[in-house]
Amino acid sequence: MRRKIPAVMLAVLMGVCALGLTGCAAKEKIKYQTTFLNLFDTVTSITGYEESEEAFNRTAARIHDEMEAYDHLYDIYHEYPDTVNLCTVNRRAGETVTVDRRIMDLLVFARQVDEFSGHRTNAMFGAVLREWHEAREYGISSPENAYLPDGEKLRAAEKHTGFDLIEMDEESCTVRITDPEASLDVGALAKGYAVQKVSETLPEGYLLSVGGNVVATGPKPDGSLWTIGVADPEKNGETYLQKVGIGKGTVVTSGDYQRYYVVDGTRYSHIIDPETLYPGTKWRGVTVICDDSGLGDALSTSLFLLDRETGQELLNRFGAKAMWIDADGKLLFSDGYERMGMDHEEDITGLGCTDSHLHRGGRAAGWNQPDDQGRDRGKRQPGHDGNLRKATSGCRQL
Repeated sequence: MRRKIPAVMLAVLMGVCALGLTGCAAKEKIKYQTTFLNLFDTVTSITGYEESEEAFNRTAARIHDEMEAYDHLYDIYHEYPDTVNLCTVNRRAGETVTVDRRIMDLLVFARQVDEFSGHRTNAMFGAVLREWHEAREYGISSPENAYLPDGEKLRAAEKHTGFDLIEMDEESCTVRITDPEASLDVGALAKGYAVQKVSETLPEGYLLSVGGNVVATGPKPDGSLWTIGVADPEKNGETYLQKVGIGKGTVVTSGDYQRYYVVDGTRYSHIIDPETLYPGTKWRGVTVICDDSGLGDALSTSLFLLDRETGQELLNRFGAKAMWIDADGKLLFSDGYERMGMDHEEDITGLGCTDSHLHRGGRAAGWNQPDDQGRDRGKRQPGHDGNLRKATSGCRQL
């Protein structure tokens, strides 16, 4: 069972009026920010403009609770009391399981993604991903003994993948995995899908950043755009190489520079290509800009595994834009992406890094938080009181 920690939150009172005035009128909105470390095993940052800290705190607490509910439902590794989640569905393969509507909606979306991605982003690829997950976890904990999954085991596991091995009844909200050796793995989709659903309930003028998914619910109160920094893979995501501006929409990045392990000097990322059964190597990173974070998750993962021409066709289908980073660090852009860039000096509010799980061998890019090898996730961190509060620093503002 995953250890739970109290919500670790840090509210930052910026002391700047939304309209940029030196004196704040009673109705003028102030910028606040808070951070959570216990959602989807990554760093969650919430930035918003409200008339009071109390109003912001209420919204932030609601975001936390809703995201936590999605996190528990979509967890494939742990079960929770009084909750039927995807871990339950996997463990009860062969049985018909009644699930929450939020699980059913995700699985319907995942099936659509599987189809339009040409099976590159396949939520029923769990049997293969499990082999890589076990190897990666062991390689991170014991680098000197890191190994690659056995090729024969991968090919055998591949026989137990695909959406033809799952039955879904949308009306009755029931699911049955027909092959006991098959399993769901929604890691490429669940976080982005959850972020999108939660963001749809927020007022305008909020920015929600969860790992590699950044969603803006509308421009800042003065009408200006949010500035999102796209992480530099050459710096392991610790700095950024480009800035993009968004008013309403999402920026999602997939890459090989946060969740990976090393075997005999070679880096192996967590994004596995169903064609080869090995990590994709076409790109170092792909950043997608679109209207929906769930779709952005699906597109960024798919484009990471596709050649540029095929990826562009997929972007055109959904009216999305993308930037590719090739093996040499060269930036390639889809039509319209460069117009999203920001050349003027502007503080970065969100860092569009690739997903960086706190306890799965990565450090959250842009955040001064160590991974689980140096931190007990069951304890409060120094300087945090477990409640939203004012502070002079916290989330990194570059």
